Amino acid sequence: MNTSVVALISTTALIVLGIGAWISFYVGKKNKSREDWMVGGRNLPVYVVAFTQYATAVGGGVLVAHVGIGYAWGLSVFWYELFVVAGMLIIAIFANWLRKGKFSTIPDIFVRLYGKNKALLTIVAIAVILVPFGWLATQFVAFASLFSEVTGIALAPLIIAMAILSLLFVLPGGLTSVAWSDFFFGVFMVGTSVIIAVYAVIKAGGWGQIVERVPEDFFQMPQGLTLAGVGTIVLWFFAIVPGTLTNQLYYQRIFASRSGKEARTSLYLSAIMVVIAGGYAFLIGVSVRSMNPSLGTDGRELAAGWFLTNLPTWLLALYGAFLMATIVSTTGSALQSVVANMINDLRGAFVTKQTSEKKIVTLSRWCTVGVTAVAASLAIVYPKALEWLVATYSYSAAILAVPLLVGMVLAKRVRVPVQVTFAAMGAGLLGCFIAHIMKTTIPYAVFGIVISAVVYFLMMLVWKPTPVVTDEAPSLDAEPHRTNMGVQEQEGMSNA
Repeated sequence: MNTSVVALISTTALIVLGIGAWISFYVGKKNKSREDWMVGGRNLPVYVVAFTQYATAVGGGVLVAHVGIGYAWGLSVFWYELFVVAGMLIIAIFANWLRKGKFSTIPDIFVRLYGKNKALLTIVAIAVILVPFGWLATQFVAFASLFSEVTGIALAPLIIAMAILSLLFVLPGGLTSVAWSDFFFGVFMVGTSVIIAVYAVIKAGGWGQIVERVPEDFFQMPQGLTLAGVGTIVLWFFAIVPGTLTNQLYYQRIFASRSGKEARTSLYLSAIMVVIAGGYAFLIGVSVRSMNPSLGTDGRELAAGWFLTNLPTWLLALYGAFLMATIVSTTGSALQSVVANMINDLRGAFVTKQTSEKKIVTLSRWCTVGVTAVAASLAIVYPKALEWLVATYSYSAAILAVPLLVGMVLAKRVRVPVQVTFAAMGAGLLGCFIAHIMKTTIPYAVFGIVISAVVYFLMMLVWKPTPVVTDEAPSLDAEPHRTNMGVQEQEGMSNA
C-alpha cells in the first residue's frame, strides 16, 4: 500500500477520532461527580443510551468473523445477532427494576439480592472484571495487528498509541464521556456500514447477479438459517446469550438512563441496530461469495480481508475510520467498566473510611491509567497468547449467570440466603473448569451454567429462602454497598 493511501486512511481516522475525543472532553468538563463517572449521571438521553449499547455490542467480530459466516452460510449469520438481541430483551424485562435500584455495577445487584458480604462482593467483582479486561487487551492486539499490516509500523508502538487513545475517551468523564463519544461513533458506524454494504452489492453486479452466483439456499427460509448446522448454532447460543446476560457494560447503560421506560426503549432500539449490523455482514459476505467463491468454507475468515483489498481509495479511508471507531468504542467501554468495579466494588468492600466524590473521581482516573498500562503491557509481551482470555467469557458466565438471573426473577417473592449463591458460584466454576480441561465438544460454559443451576435450586432446599415483607422487597429499601462514598451521597441513597 502506497504512502498516500496510508496517509489518507490515517487522516480520515484521526478526524473521526478527533471529533469523538472533542465530544468526550466537552461533556467531561460539565460532569465531574461520582455518578457522572460511574453511571453517566443517571440522566443520559434515550438516543445516547441506544447508540452506546449498540457500539458496545458490535465489535470487531462483525467486521471479520460475521462477514465470514455470511460468506460460508448465508442467512445463518443472523443467529449471532439474534442471540445478542435475545440477551438484550431478557435484560429489558428487568430494566425498570434495575433503573430504580440506583445500582452502579453488577456487584451492587448481588448485594441487593443476597445482602452485604465482602467475600461475595469480591468474587463477583473479579468475575465481572474478567470479561471487559479481556476485551481491552485483545482489542489492543487486534488494532495493532490490523494497522501494522496497513502501515508497516511494529505492534508495540501501535498498542501504546491505542492505549493512549482509549484514555482520551475515558479520563474526561468516565461513562458520561464514553457514552456521548459512543453516540457519535455509533451513528458513524451505522451510516458507514450502510454505505459499505450498498457498495459491496453494486460491486458484485447487483442483487440479481448475487442471487444467480450464490447457492440459492443461502437466501431461502428456513434452509438458509440452518446452513451452519444445528450443532454450531446451539454452541453459538450458549456462548452468546449467557455472556450477554452477565456483561456489565449493558447493565451500566441501563443504570445511566433517565428512567426504566427509557432504558427499555434504548435496548429495543439497540436490538434493531444490532440486526442491521447482521445485515451488513450478510450483504458483504454474499457479495464476496458472488465475486470470489474460491475461498471456500474453510477460508471464510479471509472474505473481509479480500473485500478490503478491492475497495477504492476513498472508501478504504472511510472503512479504516470505521474500524477505528468500532475498536475505540469497545476499548473505552471496557476500560471504564473495569475501573468502576475496582473503585466501586473491590475498594468499597475493604475501605470503610468515607471518601469525598472529588477523591473518588481522582482515584478512578489514576486507576484508569493503571489498568490501561497493565493491559497494554500484557498485549505487548504476550500478543499471541491472549487467546486464553476468550475463556474469561465462559468462566464469568458460569459463575454469575444463574445467581444473577434467578435472583432477579425471585427478588419480589423471596430473599435467597447468600450460602446458596456461594454454592452455585463454586459449582459453576468447578463444572466449567472440569469441562475445560476435558476439552468437551460442547462449550465448557454450558456445563458450568447447568451445574450451577442444579446446585442453586438444590441448596435452596438446605438454606430455605424467606418470603419478602412487601411485593418490592428486597428491591428499593435495601441499599447497594457504598462504603467508600461521602456523607452527602450516603444520605441521598438512603432516601432513594
